[in-house]
Amino acid sequence: MTDHTTLRQEIEAEQRHLDRVYARLAQLRHSAVLAERDGYQLARVGNFGALVERDAMVFHAARRRHTLDAEHEGLVFGRLDLRTGQVLHVGRLGVRGEHAEPLVIDWRAPAAAAFYQATAAEPAGVVRRRVITSSGERVTRISDDLLDPAAAPDGMRVVGDGAMLADLSRTTGREMRDIVATIQREQDEAIRSPAGGVTVVSGGPGTGKTAVALHRAAYLLYSDRSRFAGGGVLVVGPSAVFVDYIGSVLPSLGENAATLHSLGSLVEGVEAVRTDPAAVAAVKGSLRMRRVLERAVRDQVPDAPDELRLLYRGELLRLSGAELERIRTRALPPGARRNEVRRAGFDGIFAALWAQAQELRVGRLPDQRSFEDDIAERPEFRDFLRAWWPRLHPRHVLPWLARPERLRRYTAGILSRAETRLLAEAYRTSGGEGLTVADVALLDELDHLLGRPMRPARRRRDPYQLVGGVREVTTYADRQRSARSDRDTAERPADYREYAHVVVDESQDVSPMQWRMLGRRGRLASWTVVGDPAQTAWTGDPAELSRAQDKALGRRPRHEFTLTTNYRNSAEIFAAAARVIREIAPDLPLPVAVRATGVPPVELVVPAEELPDAVREAAAKLLTEVEGTVGVITPVPRRDEIASWFDPAPDPRLQVVDTMQAKGMEYDGVVLVGPTEIRAGSAAGVRTLYVALSRATQRLTTVEPT
Repeated sequence: MTDHTTLRQEIEAEQRHLDRVYARLAQLRHSAVLAERDGYQLARVGNFGALVERDAMVFHAARRRHTLDAEHEGLVFGRLDLRTGQVLHVGRLGVRGEHAEPLVIDWRAPAAAAFYQATAAEPAGVVRRRVITSSGERVTRISDDLLDPAAAPDGMRVVGDGAMLADLSRTTGREMRDIVATIQREQDEAIRSPAGGVTVVSGGPGTGKTAVALHRAAYLLYSDRSRFAGGGVLVVGPSAVFVDYIGSVLPSLGENAATLHSLGSLVEGVEAVRTDPAAVAAVKGSLRMRRVLERAVRDQVPDAPDELRLLYRGELLRLSGAELERIRTRALPPGARRNEVRRAGFDGIFAALWAQAQELRVGRLPDQRSFEDDIAERPEFRDFLRAWWPRLHPRHVLPWLARPERLRRYTAGILSRAETRLLAEAYRTSGGEGLTVADVALLDELDHLLGRPMRPARRRRDPYQLVGGVREVTTYADRQRSARSDRDTAERPADYREYAHVVVDESQDVSPMQWRMLGRRGRLASWTVVGDPAQTAWTGDPAELSRAQDKALGRRPRHEFTLTTNYRNSAEIFAAAARVIREIAPDLPLPVAVRATGVPPVELVVPAEELPDAVREAAAKLLTEVEGTVGVITPVPRRDEIASWFDPAPDPRLQVVDTMQAKGMEYDGVVLVGPTEIRAGSAAGVRTLYVALSRATQRLTTVEPT
């Protein structure tokens, strides 16, 4: 053990360095504020160049000030004493002194890699590695690893023990805590893997997969900012709860350039949080749904006009429903995107009416252009066109699946009768509850299939045009004819924002249709994919899932890493989770939980009528036993019911989530409600229960109704 005098002296030494760092940080922040203020003075010069220079100066100064403010807490967390005699302090961003000497090395810099990678077997030039813990601007604890005793100079002190495990035993907050100081070598190798291709990280519960994914995003933004900040980094998690949970991590690592989304929010303007039962999700997530949707987007819109009747110069022009359908089918060949060929459908109507007018020998029939001008200006004709071939949004088409007669036609020969009934019932009973997470991928597919109205490649015309040097108002027919003449030079607008790097967390739960949605956003991207097959809730065809993932990731080179140490769960808690997954996978290699608390899980069995009281009491007890968060994890169908058992304004440390929302989460204490119901809830029930049992870091209570 280290004597108290030595420990105090070493803490004081680190405090002196920390004081110097924060003093320098204050100077840098003051300089950033002055630069931000002085940038506005350039506007007085009065020329455009000065305005551009001012905006650039203000932008960079403000960004620098924001970074310095964000990194104030826990700025320095490590120290390396090297064989060369050099001392490096490692932190969340780089800080240099007045003479450019390094006061803090950014954790992402190559020089800091040894902090995570050095071991006693391979010290990588490191004699002593020190973990520094602070609160605010005060050092509170230090702990050393002596990696190369033979190279240690006389008088080098080694203090503390078990720094990493002590840090992991601390409580968590509502948001995911920053574990940058506790990344271990196997994690660090994945974080710093090559920027190109696909980095695949697998590992059981608590192995730090999410931490690796987020730190890798921060590392890539640091190592090649022009590429990844310019192209964008997309981080995708399984649920809105999870995205909120990790939302502060990247800013705490010095990065604000990444975009975070759940699978339910990847489509603009949509935020789906509701989940389907596993059997329904398997149908909606299957690639066969693409064929179902292809039929839907080619179908006639509900309540479309079944004929066109138009009186023209004393003659009735009439197009029957069969003729309208032929025109629509001809304008919409296989592979065409409906919104993009809308004009071709209108052309077909004009052509059919003109041919009929000629056949009927309409009196005083003008030329075709004048004929089109005459009928195009009629409001009732324009109303017909809009009703017959409207511009369709995915939100218009998806509800067509809720019409049983349409759904049967769309799924015939693609889905089984049982699957069709399952899908019909899901849409029938959804009522006003809104979209599910699985529906979002269907909306994205519909958006791809429908396309968007073509736009001219050259400058868009306004409702006026020059005629003989005079600016005149154009007619509807003029603009329609102009649009047709522009068709050869039209271009398709970009459908999706594409990113330079895509991070997918909890990838084992991404369905084939969701992989298609992700693939569109990462066609030119490198990827980081993290997950654990043993935790999958997917009950569909595994071969189809593998094909969809491979297509999304393409033929890019793969860099694969496996994490083997469970840092989250106590050994007692993970043993309970391991017993469950061993029932279906007895030979599955599981991570090793390295931390024991001596506190086994508590198993309660209560009468069903006493369940609300028992759950409330168990949660209240855990809130007194742990300083951090407590999660009440429920079967999916009962989440809202169980949440209603608690006060509308519960302890802010308490969160009620279902088993799907619990994916990727961790809590200091967990109350797991109805493990038998979770197990029986789907074909993946055992795996789902395994996930739920492995969310707790310190305390686990299961409550089983009888």
